[in-house]
Amino acid sequence: MLQSRFLLNCAIQMKKMSSNALCSRLNGRVAIVTASTEGIGFAIAQRLAREGAKVVVSSRKEKNVEKAVNELKKEGLNVTGVVCHVSKAEDRRKLFMESEKLGGLDILVSNAAVNPEIGGVLDASETAWDKIFDVNVKSSFLLAKEALPQIRKSKFGRIVFVSSIAAYAPLDVLGAYSVSKTALLGLTKAAANQLATENITVNCVAPGVVQTKFASTLTESEATREEVLKRIPLGRLGVPDDISGIVALLVSDDGSYITGETIVAAGGMISHL
Repeated sequence: MLQSRFLLNCAIQMKKMSSNALCSRLNGRVAIVTASTEGIGFAIAQRLAREGAKVVVSSRKEKNVEKAVNELKKEGLNVTGVVCHVSKAEDRRKLFMESEKLGGLDILVSNAAVNPEIGGVLDASETAWDKIFDVNVKSSFLLAKEALPQIRKSKFGRIVFVSSIAAYAPLDVLGAYSVSKTALLGLTKAAANQLATENITVNCVAPGVVQTKFASTLTESEATREEVLKRIPLGRLGVPDDISGIVALLVSDDGSYITGETIVAAGGMISHL
């Protein structure tokens, strides 16, 4: 009996130690996460804040920003919110002004993406193509470029782009979107090479089919859902927390020797170009 109690107490203490280590990994660091009021972006913002970072949450709609910030603050997390359409220069400027107020940016997570049309890549309208690349690719490039003045002052500079399994295995219903996400793999490699001598890491995460509003096209009908599940060896759809922990690793000291890489979190779906 005494031995059992001793082992139980040891387990509890070890769990507390592990929890404390997890929650302090990003203490003192400032992070921006775009499109972070729901889904994967929200989970990333929440995880970084839980690990001690001051996080700037952003989205295009003010009501969504307010809701997300209030929800995170109820946990006692250190977050602020800014309305930001990543394609608008003035909105991006306000985003970086907010991180400057918090002491300067250490971590940028570029998560914003759009997909205004469903269909094959060669069926996409020029308007949809331009919008997809403007938000998914050009804005990611501009965010990274405009973040550098602050990130270069940090001892822990980290940039993470959020791509998709569609970058490797284009989906018929997400043609142009798939191409834009493949472009982020190249942006990651090129930016990582350029910034490596400054000790700034640049990485990418490619989520699989994750249960979010954004992925509803692939999950809303039973038939489509079953078809998607056939392509996932683990036999389940992802959840936002499956992605947030990977981002937390990449932006922490534990990921300091990883740069130029894309980590695929897709339940085993094929991920080769």
